[in-house]
Amino acid sequence: MHKEQMARWHHDHTFGQDQKQSGEKRTLIVVGLTLIMMVWEIAAGLIYGSMALLADGLHMGSHATALGIAAFAYAYARKNASSSRFSFGTGKVNALGGFTGAVLLAGFALFMVIESIDRFIHPVTISFNGAIFVAIIGLIVNGVSAWILGDHHDHSHAHQEDDSHHSHDHHDHNRRAAYFHVLADALTSVLAIVALLAGKYAGWNWMDPAMGIVGAILITRWSWGLLKATSSVLLDQQQTGIQQGVKRAVECGDTRVSDLHVWSIGPNLYAAIVAVVTHDPQPPGHYRDRIQTDNASLVHVTVEVHTCPMHCELSQDG
Repeated sequence: MHKEQMARWHHDHTFGQDQKQSGEKRTLIVVGLTLIMMVWEIAAGLIYGSMALLADGLHMGSHATALGIAAFAYAYARKNASSSRFSFGTGKVNALGGFTGAVLLAGFALFMVIESIDRFIHPVTISFNGAIFVAIIGLIVNGVSAWILGDHHDHSHAHQEDDSHHSHDHHDHNRRAAYFHVLADALTSVLAIVALLAGKYAGWNWMDPAMGIVGAILITRWSWGLLKATSSVLLDQQQTGIQQGVKRAVECGDTRVSDLHVWSIGPNLYAAIVAVVTHDPQPPGHYRDRIQTDNASLVHVTVEVHTCPMHCELSQDG
């Protein structure tokens, strides 16, 4: 068979991953803001003796690293999208970046707990006025960063964009990890301000390390949720909702789905392997077209058709 004839059945596996994603540029902007604020807060924490402020600065430094990983994941996925080394494109790099960010979040939360306990045991003198000022500036920067990475951009243009694009952003685990990192920074800034105000006006210096522990607990919760979401993608967990959609599209009359696997290969991108059993078989393309018409997020569908003898009974459950 000639190459020209084969081209009719050939397709690539980039699935749009070669295009710059909406979260990539935003992540790069936030990396710059985070690095600047990190240097200022660490220096201020050391000068003013505030554990809460130092923890916030170190936290921002760790998040600058995590955000750098997120930015690298976007660039790597885009650059290698058409590489034949990846069976279904580079979409899972997004989930891998998110998973790495979640692990770093958990590690930084543990570091905050250790440092806070040390400050309980070995308290230091805090220069409240300078520390409060820097913490407020940090909160503003973190708020701006969270706004840049948030979903408001997509909502404001919802009337111009289709549902698949919105869903794509919703499943962008890499961007979600970056968002949680800056949200965690904003949280630690708020806790630092509360602790410093309590120490200055009520003499509750113990609030400074206590708030570090509270922040670590909340950050650990975010990390756990992100780990669950990204690990399900990396481990090819079955997508039950889409499975039901595939069955609805295929099963009619005496046609049944005997085997079905649906898994994520990128943000709102899914692949499926479907085995069909029927008395009156049609070409695989017939079933594939029906499946993808009703399930737009299924970008790669493989169909296997089996003929059931006339005496064979096909149950509704397949």
